[in-house]
Amino acid sequence: KSNFKKCNQIAFYRYGEFKSATFRIYLPKVSIPLTYHCWCFSFARLFISHKEAGILVLSSVNENYKLRVTANPFQVELQSKGETVMSVNSNGLLYFEHLQPPPSDRKPTAQNEEAASDSSKERQEDLGLWQEKFGSFLDIKAHGPTSVGIDFSLHGYDHVYGIPQHAETLLLKNTSDGDAYRLYNLDIFGHKIHDKIGIYGSVPLLLAHKPNRTSGIFWLNSSETLVDISTKAVHTPSRSAAETAKQRAVPLTDVRWMSESGIIDVFLLMGPTAFDIFKQFAQLTGTQALPPLFSLGYHQCRWNYEDEQDVKAVDAGFDAHDIPYDVIWLDIEHTDGKRYFTWDKKKFQNPRKMQEHLRKKKRKLVVIVDPHIKIDPSYTLYAQAKEKGYFVKDRNGKDFEGICWPGSSCYPDFTNPEVRKWYADQFAFKTYKGSTNILFVWNDMNEPSVFKGAELTMQKDAVHYNNWEHREVHNLYGFYQQMATAEGLIRRSSGKERPFVLARSFFAGSQKYGAVWTGDNTAEWSYLKISIPMLLTINMAGISFCGADVGGFIGDPEPELLVRWYQAGAYQPFFRGHSNMESKRREPWLFGEKNTQIIRRAIRERYVLLPYLYTLFYRAHTAAEPVMRSLWIEFPGKMETFDVENEYMLGKQVSYSLQLELNIFEVAGTFLPWLCVLQIPVFQRGGTVIPLKTSAGKSTEWMIDISYELHVALDAEACAIGELYVDDGHSFQYLHKKQFLYRKFTFHKNIISSSGQYHTTCVVERVIILGFGKQPTSVTASAKDGKKKDVVFTYDTKTFALTLENLALSVDADWEICIS
Repeated sequence: KSNFKKCNQIAFYRYGEFKSATFRIYLPKVSIPLTYHCWCFSFARLFISHKEAGILVLSSVNENYKLRVTANPFQVELQSKGETVMSVNSNGLLYFEHLQPPPSDRKPTAQNEEAASDSSKERQEDLGLWQEKFGSFLDIKAHGPTSVGIDFSLHGYDHVYGIPQHAETLLLKNTSDGDAYRLYNLDIFGHKIHDKIGIYGSVPLLLAHKPNRTSGIFWLNSSETLVDISTKAVHTPSRSAAETAKQRAVPLTDVRWMSESGIIDVFLLMGPTAFDIFKQFAQLTGTQALPPLFSLGYHQCRWNYEDEQDVKAVDAGFDAHDIPYDVIWLDIEHTDGKRYFTWDKKKFQNPRKMQEHLRKKKRKLVVIVDPHIKIDPSYTLYAQAKEKGYFVKDRNGKDFEGICWPGSSCYPDFTNPEVRKWYADQFAFKTYKGSTNILFVWNDMNEPSVFKGAELTMQKDAVHYNNWEHREVHNLYGFYQQMATAEGLIRRSSGKERPFVLARSFFAGSQKYGAVWTGDNTAEWSYLKISIPMLLTINMAGISFCGADVGGFIGDPEPELLVRWYQAGAYQPFFRGHSNMESKRREPWLFGEKNTQIIRRAIRERYVLLPYLYTLFYRAHTAAEPVMRSLWIEFPGKMETFDVENEYMLGKQVSYSLQLELNIFEVAGTFLPWLCVLQIPVFQRGGTVIPLKTSAGKSTEWMIDISYELHVALDAEACAIGELYVDDGHSFQYLHKKQFLYRKFTFHKNIISSSGQYHTTCVVERVIILGFGKQPTSVTASAKDGKKKDVVFTYDTKTFALTLENLALSVDADWEICIS
């Protein structure tokens, strides 16, 4: 916690136990340069501006921010420029159960001797607080009830977002008359829509937004948590009776956080913009890892591709139908009896040869590695973990055993750093027989999933490293497995290559280790619709690399649903088609030629868009900007955007509008300054430049030398700006040796210019300027050395589009294009 020494902390210690409540307030004095991993955060120091008995007021130097702390009753109030933004414990709901021994272990005192002689019934009721039944499962609480909770009041706010993961609307609902939102990672097959139950991942970050400010609350607690939301209108106090009639109702949202265990450790993020919140949250949890470029291509998955011949046939099918793809996936059936890090000896007799076949096609393989380990003394992985004591224990000190895909299984204790190091070592090429450097990893079932367990997960009284009960760290289990897996993939390349790891379970900070997805969705229109707010919410919580299974994992999609899902997935960060073993085969060419053409076009558009998408991930990596954004983030003052969830932004430049009505192929954008640029309802924002590839290749690696095309959409002042990030797409050289290109494109006064540094053989071949009001008489291009050449151009008087062809301008050189 040395990073927070300059922050003001309020701590409570009760009965000598090490439980505390810490409030950390982050003020928006933040500077983020556009370079790799160079975080420059400056803290706004506070000074005591007022002090009296039981009251302390702290202010910033310019007095823009004030923090008023009241001792009795305990309350904290945060003000910005005289306006109360947030208050803590306004409703007096602070609750803090301290650790204590069970009743049978207590030593009687003079005060409780009389109570100790009361009826056995009362003693039994007292003992009941230390154990709880869930069906046939008994949960023994070693320290008794240890819940914590407190309320926060958000003044002037009635739009709140965040706290993924739920299959719910973008805008969080008032829970006064219903269930609270639950954060508890669970394996829920075919999760219900519009249900506040926790599913696969949890990020306890809540955002509140109003036209002039965004605020955030980060409740750092990994135990089961409930979030209760109540929005109401309050009236501003009047200064005179005459003004009473003019009082206006001001919204007030109360948010109550309740966790089963742990401490109160909460970060109040003061913004004032959404992008400030994202940077402040990234300071605490990290930014999105820069993914290898191949992982932004299309992924083809199924439970299960049967054998090596099936893999080769599917791979050949993509080439035969001229559909790009980068990765084919293998689910649990590829292993030897669900023993991970192994291969089925009959179906996958020569996995290295199969991977060499994919390598020649410039493609990759992803295999599943779940956390549970089959109990089998002859299984090396199990035998090693058993001998070293690396498994999670039950409350009696024995290895915790549960049922999962292999049958009886044990679970590595990933909270133990030594276990994570051991697990990472399993990915070494000499240890993971049959693996190569084109093999990457999928961590599924890591909530953790325990068949026949309470709520299909591990019992809360299981015991982890350093005697932490599972109830304390439950939502971190999958986070730590993904951490260990990513480290293993980095280590196998001696730290040179970027990993790709997809995980189903996640927590705050999972963005540092890879990608996540929305889990076991269903092949129905309603699941396509709900996937948009789910992904937008995950992006708000810092995890940009996320997606939903295209087509729905469960069931068989009708052709039009599948087509629409491909069109949506092509404009989302993680793009994977996946299906259940009981679903019919659904490779993209199996639904008739017309649908194959549409799907092919959608996937190709994804590949053409990759330069822009990769640049967005660089921004997410260096500046904590989400790749996929709700409209209100880009248009914070437009209240009509605050609950829009069928349209969203990719970065600042591109808007996507989801089509859900059958046979409706035209959708109007929410805002006028947009220009439709592609077949799918995608719009480019006026005033922007988008870098594209001129064509799609068979995979991302085939596209390295394909030339670029710039789409320039002019704003009302006939200006535009954009950027392009380029590196080798796979290594850490961009980080360790600054080997990357970051170029800026500007259009101003009829001149397009490019500036930056880094060597690449690629060129800008074509520029399309949208909204150019008059046919030019001539166009010339000039390089930095002063050489000029005439440019071939065409102008469409109907669409006002100016196209410049055959440019051959080096991406890594400075140049200008002048339009007369």
